[in-house]
Amino acid sequence: MSRSPARRLRHMHDLLFQAYGPQRWWPARTPFEVVLGAYLTQNTAWTAVERSLANLRAAHALTLEGFRKLPLSDLQNLIRPSGFHTRKAPALKAFVGLLDAEFSGSLKKLAAVPTQTLRRRLLALPRVGPETADAILLYALGHPVPVADEYLRRIVTRHHLLKPPPARGRAGYDALAALTRRAFAADPPAQHAGLFNEFHALTVAAGKAHCGLAPHCDGCPLAADLARPPSHP
Repeated sequence: MSRSPARRLRHMHDLLFQAYGPQRWWPARTPFEVVLGAYLTQNTAWTAVERSLANLRAAHALTLEGFRKLPLSDLQNLIRPSGFHTRKAPALKAFVGLLDAEFSGSLKKLAAVPTQTLRRRLLALPRVGPETADAILLYALGHPVPVADEYLRRIVTRHHLLKPPPARGRAGYDALAALTRRAFAADPPAQHAGLFNEFHALTVAAGKAHCGLAPHCDGCPLAADLARPPSHP
């Protein structure tokens, strides 16, 4: 009998880990820098985000204290390399405003909120969709939630793990996240945050190397899975 989609996806994690090793994500020095990166990476390449973060670092604005002192117009100019700077800057200010107004400016207090309650609160902020909210929850605040991005959507679609294939948008995102949760359901709950972290980073590595707009399957650690018969639900 063929493996279920969830078991296949769990096995993909193992194949990618064997091929690429630990990724040690998110590429940031502090939880607040993770938050900034999660906003800035929307609709842009990470190389552009790195330029914006370098600008913020030079302006001593990668700490909450330094960020609060930064006028909105200055923030817009500093994050210009990431694009959509006139929208992202107010959204970042709104996040810090929430943190200050409701959590005494403490990311630790924010992280102590139950996951689903906190996720709903983040999604209510401007320019925060499911992927941004989950990246903040997982990488900045340590909550065990999967992050489902475009690379995972391509992998799941091309390996026929979901029927119908997950479309872009909220419904497709939720289907990918649910599949990922099922894939790791048998692992100890205490390990879920670390596993979701590593799996997301590994799928990005595979996506960049092999699963772009056009697939390049030669040499992909997941190529053997393409030969499998259709999965049972």
